[in-house]
Amino acid sequence: MSTEVIIQQMAVIAILVIIGMYLGKKGIIDEKTEQKLSSIVLDVCNPAMILSCVLSGRITATHTKLLIAVLIAIILYVILCILGVLFPYLLGIDSDKRKYYNMMVVYTNVGFIGIAVAKTILSNNGMLYIIVFNIMFGLFFYTHGVKILGGKNERFQWKNLLSPGIIMSLFTLVVFWTGLKLPTVISNSVIYVGNATVFLSMCLLGVSFIKMSVKSCIKDKNIWIYIILRMILFPIVLFFVLKGLGLEMEMVQAFCLEAAMPVANLPLIQAENNGQDTRVLSEGIMVTTVISFFTITALMSFVFV
Repeated sequence: MSTEVIIQQMAVIAILVIIGMYLGKKGIIDEKTEQKLSSIVLDVCNPAMILSCVLSGRITATHTKLLIAVLIAIILYVILCILGVLFPYLLGIDSDKRKYYNMMVVYTNVGFIGIAVAKTILSNNGMLYIIVFNIMFGLFFYTHGVKILGGKNERFQWKNLLSPGIIMSLFTLVVFWTGLKLPTVISNSVIYVGNATVFLSMCLLGVSFIKMSVKSCIKDKNIWIYIILRMILFPIVLFFVLKGLGLEMEMVQAFCLEAAMPVANLPLIQAENNGQDTRVLSEGIMVTTVISFFTITALMSFVFV
């Protein structure tokens, strides 16, 4: 995809975010509406869009490439888990905040924002690899992530893996692998529901922007070091490593795009459920989400090509 097309697509996303900011300012999307729409996006639209990528019939990736993507995703998350331990020490983060920076390094917003952005700028093959990445995110977070945030007494619960997103992602891979054909009525319904994902996701992001107080967060130098190392340098290094391994560009771009995403919301939600101080995570989400529009546009336009 050319630089011009990528910039145009990111501009479209920016316009959708602005629409969301307007709707939030006018009170059309209030707090209750925001919560309900978030549930619709996460539990209905996102899963539908994931499945619709396969139902389009335009995926040309082979089974071998899918297995390679699964292997690369596992290795990548193992590396991130290691970096998540090392990063806070290298920055000299206070011991009581290290686990939050650990989460910020390992878990980026590959679902809510990542899927929507990927849909606008990646091919259908690329979306297949995005699905693999999201499955690994869920598997690692509900094992490694929950354990880190919860401490030694935190127990793994299988039910946490049964989210609509993960279930639909796994089903989508089954459909791709087996070549299963769904009835036309079902396929078209899924595609129509999935098409609403990008608009609703970006609108909700715009609503969240108007509640942010970024000025109070930008003075933290550790956030900026995080942005430079995790959101810029790491994806660039990853790009040249994956490209050097001879992987197809669609897979390389998909993984590098997800690696460049801002901090994920799920660690914040988990920390809140545990009654922990979530200031570090919330500030990280605020700043990185705003900055990601510029970093992702630059990386996809001038580096990941």
